Amino acid sequence: MPIIESTYKPFFLFKNGFVSTVYSGLFRSVKLEQDRERITLSDGDFLDLDWSYAKEKSSKLIILLHGLEGHGQRPYLTGTAKLFNKNGIDAVCVNFRGCSGEDNLKFRSYHSGATEDLEDVINHAIHIKKYTHIYIKGISLGANMLLKYLGERSELPVEIKAGIAVSVPTDLNGSCQELMKLKNRPFSNRFLNHLKRKLIAKAVKHPEDLSFDEFCTINTLRDFDEVYTAKAHGFKDASDYYEKSSCLQFLPNIKTKTLIINALNDSFLSPECYPVKEAKNNPNLFLEMPKNGGHVGFIDKRNVYYNEKRALEFVFKS
Repeated sequence: MPIIESTYKPFFLFKNGFVSTVYSGLFRSVKLEQDRERITLSDGDFLDLDWSYAKEKSSKLIILLHGLEGHGQRPYLTGTAKLFNKNGIDAVCVNFRGCSGEDNLKFRSYHSGATEDLEDVINHAIHIKKYTHIYIKGISLGANMLLKYLGERSELPVEIKAGIAVSVPTDLNGSCQELMKLKNRPFSNRFLNHLKRKLIAKAVKHPEDLSFDEFCTINTLRDFDEVYTAKAHGFKDASDYYEKSSCLQFLPNIKTKTLIINALNDSFLSPECYPVKEAKNNPNLFLEMPKNGGHVGFIDKRNVYYNEKRALEFVFKS
């Protein structure tokens, strides 16, 4: 599918990727009433889901997946949920394991390729909630998970009608290298501090799985993936985790109509995270690469972000 020419034109200040990223992550606010539901996963652990609804009863649902150390109240999810609710579509913001304010039960938690948890959410939406039209939108880590899910399975439920992936690190190794560069130090340090605080609680509950000496070797995001993510989720090491979980390899197999929006000034993304060749060779894959937007920073008028408007347009055309 040809590359989509973007129409995104932010205000002058927000043409700066760093400014748009920071503003969107720290200062944006969206008011939305949500109802929380806890579901049991296939392995006995739990996920918390935050629901919001259209005014009229709807058979349509958008599933929203957050990024690294996000949760179901992040404005980049609730902004989309609010817009879709206003347009007759229910929304559920997924809190990945350990991200809802309460530690999950197991030593494992969530990661970029944990599509088994997404599958449980989809099955719940179809078989328990009885939705007949399902759209899925992922942000950053959640976007990689979505694209991997769409491309790694030979068959998907017929209820899944479209996918939208925003600020996607399609190559996890390349993205990790970018995050650890000096230009992204404020972001990587913030992520790492959050992750390490949560890991301390896990180490207390599961002392047999993580030693104090191992914890003390974690100084970078890659160290975290080497010491915890890989070990807790069945990978040999961080490189094995990145290789097997990166969605780039699965893009040629996607048969569901899917939109990818990656800003060219997103400092979290390596050159490999712009899948031009894959989009050109797959009629189901639409790639939009705005010049501006930073990482999930597509600021637009009236506190409705450009990627949220595009997601709604894409869904209505599906």
